[in-house]
Amino acid sequence: MRFQFKSILLLLFFSSILCAQKKKEYKAHTIAFYNLENLFDIYNDPKTFDDDKTPKGKDHWTQEKYTHKLENLARVISEIGVSTTNSSPAILGVAEIENKKVLEDLTATSYLAPKNYGIIHFDSPDRRGVDVALLYKKTVFRPKNSSAHELVLFDHLTNKRIYTRDQLLVSGYLDGDLIHILVNHWPSRRGGEARSRYKREKAASLSKKIMDSLFAINPYAKIIAMGDLNDTPNDTSIKKILAAKKSKEDMKIKELYNPMIQMSKKGLGSMAWGDQWSLFDQLMVSSELVRSEYSSYRYYKAGIFNPHYLITTSGKYKGYPYRSFANNTYTEGYSDHFPVYLFLIKEKR
Repeated sequence: MRFQFKSILLLLFFSSILCAQKKKEYKAHTIAFYNLENLFDIYNDPKTFDDDKTPKGKDHWTQEKYTHKLENLARVISEIGVSTTNSSPAILGVAEIENKKVLEDLTATSYLAPKNYGIIHFDSPDRRGVDVALLYKKTVFRPKNSSAHELVLFDHLTNKRIYTRDQLLVSGYLDGDLIHILVNHWPSRRGGEARSRYKREKAASLSKKIMDSLFAINPYAKIIAMGDLNDTPNDTSIKKILAAKKSKEDMKIKELYNPMIQMSKKGLGSMAWGDQWSLFDQLMVSSELVRSEYSSYRYYKAGIFNPHYLITTSGKYKGYPYRSFANNTYTEGYSDHFPVYLFLIKEKR
């Protein structure tokens, strides 16, 4: 009996070792954001200030240049996250696009046509005609609801209405998990950071209102807020109004985690100006997405997509993102912003 008991103990011991050694397998999807740097078609829209982006305009924006830029951007999009997920982004928020047609042209390129992307877009009242939008893989994401939320701003000096980009909210199912995506392009720093700060703080307040409405329905809602915020992770709009946290530990429900805070502290950036890097392009996730339990999709890690070909190699902008326009000249580049991304993972069963 004593020998039999020892044998059973040994069997249990070795079984526990084998179980510990067995690696868990996960499904993974990339969620990304990319400012496409003024992706305009070549046609004049009389309702917006797009005259420069026409063949006879200041930028001499021709079909050949437009097609080249589309292919460039499509290549970038097709490669974001591939080294980890073996696939292009499941969901991609974009900014600085003129209309839905440019996204239809983008997703029809040789790089993206096989990916079967859907498009969610609303025309916003921005005077230049630029909008935000969402691309999603139809095979893995099923939209449920989408809505555009108007940012109402007035000039502090003249009290005249300022027309800017709407904020886009898309709710849908990622492999069965309900995810809410909020896509932003907050007002720029034109006129100076301090003078324009109130605009971005108003934008942050609108974003918080939208997310609070989701939390009111479900405090454990899985929300991803993304965009070109024209503010750093340390600015009041993000640090105070959104109250985004730098650490995943001890987060409370209905709070946001911002992985870009630590990246910014290390001097990393998604765009450069005046020999200074800024991390204006950000992704933040709600507390439910940072739980260490992977029976459903949870946040894994985030990053900045900046392969060598996206970096300018010479001249005034050496080391900066390889932009597509400089000094009113088409440079054959990509964008003046790097894309940012995060991974969501779920344990395979």
